[in-house]
Amino acid sequence: MKKISGLLMVAVLSSATTLGAYKLVFDEDANNPSVISVAPSQESYTKNVALATAEDVDFTTAADQAVHSVVHVKNVSYSTAPRNPLMEYFYGYRGGQQQAQVGTGSGVIITEDGYIVTNNHVIQNASELEVTLNNNKSYKAQLVGTDSKMDIALLKVDTDEKLPYAVFGNSDDLKVGEWVLAVGNPYNLTSTVTAGIVSAKARNLSKDGLQSFIQTDAAVNPGNSGGALVNTLGELIGINTMISSNTGSYVGYSFAVPSNIARKIIEDIMEYGNVQRGVLGVQGGELNSHVSEELGINKTQGFYVNGVTEGSGAEKAGIKQGDVITEIDNKPIYGFADLNASIVTKRPNDVVQVGIERNGEKLTLPVKLSKREIYSYSGLDLENLSKAEKKNLKLDYGVRIKNITDERFMPYYDELKGGIILSIDNVKAKDIETVSDILSNKRPNEKSRVEMLTKKGELVRFYI
Repeated sequence: MKKISGLLMVAVLSSATTLGAYKLVFDEDANNPSVISVAPSQESYTKNVALATAEDVDFTTAADQAVHSVVHVKNVSYSTAPRNPLMEYFYGYRGGQQQAQVGTGSGVIITEDGYIVTNNHVIQNASELEVTLNNNKSYKAQLVGTDSKMDIALLKVDTDEKLPYAVFGNSDDLKVGEWVLAVGNPYNLTSTVTAGIVSAKARNLSKDGLQSFIQTDAAVNPGNSGGALVNTLGELIGINTMISSNTGSYVGYSFAVPSNIARKIIEDIMEYGNVQRGVLGVQGGELNSHVSEELGINKTQGFYVNGVTEGSGAEKAGIKQGDVITEIDNKPIYGFADLNASIVTKRPNDVVQVGIERNGEKLTLPVKLSKREIYSYSGLDLENLSKAEKKNLKLDYGVRIKNITDERFMPYYDELKGGIILSIDNVKAKDIETVSDILSNKRPNEKSRVEMLTKKGELVRFYI
């Protein structure tokens, strides 16, 4: 009994000592302005950061699911070697023969009957395609369709077996700071898994149409292209596409096409045979402090409407020059990449709710997206070239000036009308969608340098 009483007394004294020390430390902090006291976390915040470190996250289940759905893609193309008389004479080298070139990348099985998504650049110019599964079984693959604009391609293999496939996740729900895994075949090393976090969303990388990437710091190297970016549940939330590097290898950041965009492209190819793109029908640029000051407005985020395409859904809904688009379907729009990400997953005739600010007033306008056949900018109506026209002109890109509506260009009407725009700001004008993306990325009132082929075959340059 005495022993128990003694232990109890020790415990009480220890508690008193601890409480006294706690009070002493915090009382001193309260009287010392140089000491920062930290308030306890709110319950909701604690829940949000519960998986803050890699040690707290179990990647094994997600990795195991992903490696079985990711395949190795081999692209075999053939080119004719040029003749070299000296090599033929001295060494018996035969020029003019076909030589095989082999490229490799990754792909993701998305259905059990053998549909596979990869990057367009992985399979470009392929004469033969072969995919190898994680269990080392190989299959010949057929190309179903491509979208070079967003660098997505769809393949199909024929098999009687049910293949393991990736389940699509919702890339819109992805958060910056969230853990992700990149799975692919870098340097022909099969079934390679690397981890990182989402560094940014809706990243705009170029002027030729590639927009709205997921940026991560997961290690991605040559051969990873077309592979899977998955979340910790093993859901496919992106297709790894490119890296940002001065050396060609991983040095910091990699980029993936969001799964929602990839899924829409794949569904279009499977259902329609090509990609169905709805357009809003606005031109302009994103805001910042300098642009807003030039325009005399106090808003520094959003997409400033500098023009509206005649007959488009935007015009019919009442969107006007000078409006600032701030939301689409209740999602914030900070600039062109956000605008593009919201529209690229839609089809013609879909209706989107566009939130705008006009003279300090907030409005929400329902806009029915249209199919882009003509693109109007700065008084020029542009249209795509047909395949036959491209063949006759020996071009694989370019858009035609169909009509001129701006008085500035009327003195040059005969020279400009029917001309083929080849590039804008040194970026190839592949089609009117590419042109739209180039010009929509410009700051309001910023000029663009146009290179054009006239009907007489002369090359001219001018600014719009």
